[in-house]
Amino acid sequence: MHGTATPAYDHLHALNLRLHRLGHLAAIAGWDQAANMPPKGNEARAAAQAELAALMHGMRTDPALAEVFARAGDEPLDAGQRANQAETEREWRLATALPAALVQRRQLATARCEHAWRQQRPANDWAGFLVNFREVLAVAREEAALLAEQSGLSRYDALMDRFEPGMRSVTVDRLFGELRQWLPGLIASVVERQRTRDAAAPPLEPAGPFAVDAQRRLCDQVMRLLGFDFDAGRLDVSTHPFCGGVPEDVRMTTRFRDDEFLGSLMGTVHETGHGRYEQNLPRPWLGQPLAQARSMAIHESQSLAFEMQLGGHAGFVARLAPLVSAAFGPQPAFEPANLARLMTRVKPGLIRVDADEVTYPAHVILRYEIERPLIEGEIEPEDIPALWDAKMQELLGLDTRGNFRDGPMQDVHWPEGLFGYFPCYTLGAMYAAQWFAAMRRELPDLDARIAAGDLQSVFDWLGERIWSQGSRWSTDELVRRASGESLNPAHLRAHLERRYLGQ
Repeated sequence: MHGTATPAYDHLHALNLRLHRLGHLAAIAGWDQAANMPPKGNEARAAAQAELAALMHGMRTDPALAEVFARAGDEPLDAGQRANQAETEREWRLATALPAALVQRRQLATARCEHAWRQQRPANDWAGFLVNFREVLAVAREEAALLAEQSGLSRYDALMDRFEPGMRSVTVDRLFGELRQWLPGLIASVVERQRTRDAAAPPLEPAGPFAVDAQRRLCDQVMRLLGFDFDAGRLDVSTHPFCGGVPEDVRMTTRFRDDEFLGSLMGTVHETGHGRYEQNLPRPWLGQPLAQARSMAIHESQSLAFEMQLGGHAGFVARLAPLVSAAFGPQPAFEPANLARLMTRVKPGLIRVDADEVTYPAHVILRYEIERPLIEGEIEPEDIPALWDAKMQELLGLDTRGNFRDGPMQDVHWPEGLFGYFPCYTLGAMYAAQWFAAMRRELPDLDARIAAGDLQSVFDWLGERIWSQGSRWSTDELVRRASGESLNPAHLRAHLERRYLGQ
């Protein structure tokens, strides 16, 4: 991959490999903490993870690296190596802004808050949650201040840049401002259209219970249908579904309820999109920054390409229907047309992860409009519930007063200190719509292919344009190369109007 006359670059290459291998252990420890670890192991696990985080942070921030980067800049590197060096240096600059003690404090604070949250959320214990959350927020604000000082960005932008390099809140404000103008009207139109249709001919509701072991087998089948490699990954259960691990060993989780199966099934389809991206990142660069996912919004565009663009497609639902019938026994509710109606039902609800694709952006806008001033110090944790209630009423017409469990405590992101992440979900939905618009331009018969059971055309396009590119390009360059234009939110609106209003 590189020549012999590049000792400085070779040093960086070897360092990246060591960090990748230690990161592998950290990822599996984190997965185990969420999926398998007994409760009494949490303090010890948090301490072990903090120790590992400090070790990796020390390696990333070695003062001698400044000279290594300078020497590598003078070496005869090819374009791929130069891009890899740039990504390595970007990660180094982020890491050197944070002292090791703060990195350890973050690990301990988030582990304690997330672990307690698991019990506090069901108990609707907002006051108890605040005890740990204040420390998580204090650490996040300290991180934001240090990263902002180093980068010249605002505090919130400095945090968002870790997940979505190059994205700025001025752009998010513009995109979400446009969404705010048309989304409530679209939601109202779709809800009324479906209400009228359902009044004339209501969809049939599936009759449960749905055995968890049957759901698990169904999820495995659908993951195989979507091309997931079970020799390089697995599916487990956790409180909050996620995709973790490393490309060589992808760990996905979902959650099951015996009174409902579509949530776990489509959650698994979502995580499979993440998993396939990870499993198909460029193997020649494995262990290097160039082989990492470009950004979290690009990652979300893969999961939403699977769950929403493909998962809600009538042709894909027709493939699912016989698998569902085989899992739970035949029911009229499992007929493809009825199943498609159930899977595209739009109803404003309290829970983001259960939201349909039309109302989902409202949940993200709400969180963004709270966490940005929270990080900037304009509001305090005690202000969150009233803001949440007001925005939920404004955006979705729902009353959440006093319901902390299904309100500001519902997500794992804030307990884990993941501020700046939420915008990536709706940016990802915009990108996913843009991918499929580009696919349809190149493959005018794409919908007919999907209806005929040909999903490979979708996978091939994503593999060539997104998965295999890793972090070779900036996000904007990746998007332009893949789709012929920069991020264009008009594609999301067109997709939603076409699918739900027939326009």
